[in-house]
Amino acid sequence: MAEAPERNLAMDIVRITEAAALASARWLGRGDKNAGDGAAVEAMRNSFSSLPVDGIIVIGEGEKDNAPMLANGEHVGTGIGMPLDVAVDPVEGTNLLAFGRPNAISVVGVAPRGSMFNPGPSFYMRKLVVPKEASQVVDLDAPVDANLQNIAKAIGKKVQDLVVFVLDKPRHKDLIAKIRAVGARIQLHTDGDVAGALMACDPRSQVDCLLGVGGTPEGVITACAVRGMGGEIFARLEPQSYVEKEAIEKAGIDLRENLTTKTLVKSDDCFFAATGISGGDFLHGVRYDQKHAITHSLVIRGKTGTLRYIESYHNMSRLAKISAIQY
Repeated sequence: MAEAPERNLAMDIVRITEAAALASARWLGRGDKNAGDGAAVEAMRNSFSSLPVDGIIVIGEGEKDNAPMLANGEHVGTGIGMPLDVAVDPVEGTNLLAFGRPNAISVVGVAPRGSMFNPGPSFYMRKLVVPKEASQVVDLDAPVDANLQNIAKAIGKKVQDLVVFVLDKPRHKDLIAKIRAVGARIQLHTDGDVAGALMACDPRSQVDCLLGVGGTPEGVITACAVRGMGGEIFARLEPQSYVEKEAIEKAGIDLRENLTTKTLVKSDDCFFAATGISGGDFLHGVRYDQKHAITHSLVIRGKTGTLRYIESYHNMSRLAKISAIQY
C-alpha cells in the first residue's frame, strides 16, 4: 500500500552534524583532540535541544578513552515527539582532527526506541562490510582470500583491482599480509572505521570492502547508514583485553553471536547524517571563504534508501549574532 511521505529526520539531524563539524573544525591540526571533541560535543548537545523528539543516547562515543562525550542514557531533544534511540560520534577520528589528517567526520544515527543493539561494555568487534552486490557471497569466518575472490566476482572486478579499507593497527599485521598475498590493494587508515564502512558501500568511492577489528559503538552507528545504502555488515564482538572480555560476559552478552546490519539496527525506519570535518575523498572538510563556512554532508533515510549529498554555505557573521554555539 502506498504511503504519504513522512518527516525525514535525516534532514533535521544533519543540522546537528553540521554544527558539530563547524565547532570542531577550528581545532584542525592543532594537536588537541579533547578540545576539538569537546567543542563538537557541546555544539551537538545544544543543537539537539530544539529537535522535537524524545531521544535517549544508546551509543555515546568517548567512554573508552575518557574523552568528552554525550553519555549513554542521556536524554536529548525536547522530550516531546517520536521516542528514539540515538547514536552519536561528535568527532569520529579525533586523532585525525588533531593532526590535520583526512576523513574526520561528525555522525548521528537515530532509530525507533529499542531497535539499536546495545554493546554494553564491548569496545571492539570484528567487521566485514561489503556493498549490496557482495552481501550474499561472504562469510565472517571464511578465509580472507576466499572472501576477496567472491567479492571481486560479485562486483565484476579482478581481485587485483579491489581496494580494501583496513585500520593501520598492530592487530592487523596478519590480515594485511593475507590481503597482500591474494593480490588486492589496501587503503591503510590510522582511524575512522565509520568512514571506511561508508566508503565500502558508496558507489562513488574506490573502496570495495572493509575488513578488520574496529569499534563496536562505531559499528552500531554505521548500521544506521548501511541499512539505507543497501550494503551489509557482518560482525562479532572481539574484546582486545581480558578486562573487556570479562565485562562483556558479566553483562550476559554472547561473544559468539554473529551480528548483521539488521541485528545492529532492527528497523528500516532509521536515519543517518555525517558531515566532513577534515578534508577527504569521502566527504569534504569544512572550508572557509570571506563570508562563509562551507560544509559537505551525507544524509540517508533507511526506509526509502535515499542518499543525499548536501553542500551548505553558512554565513558566519549572521550565525555569530544568533547562535549560542561558538564557531
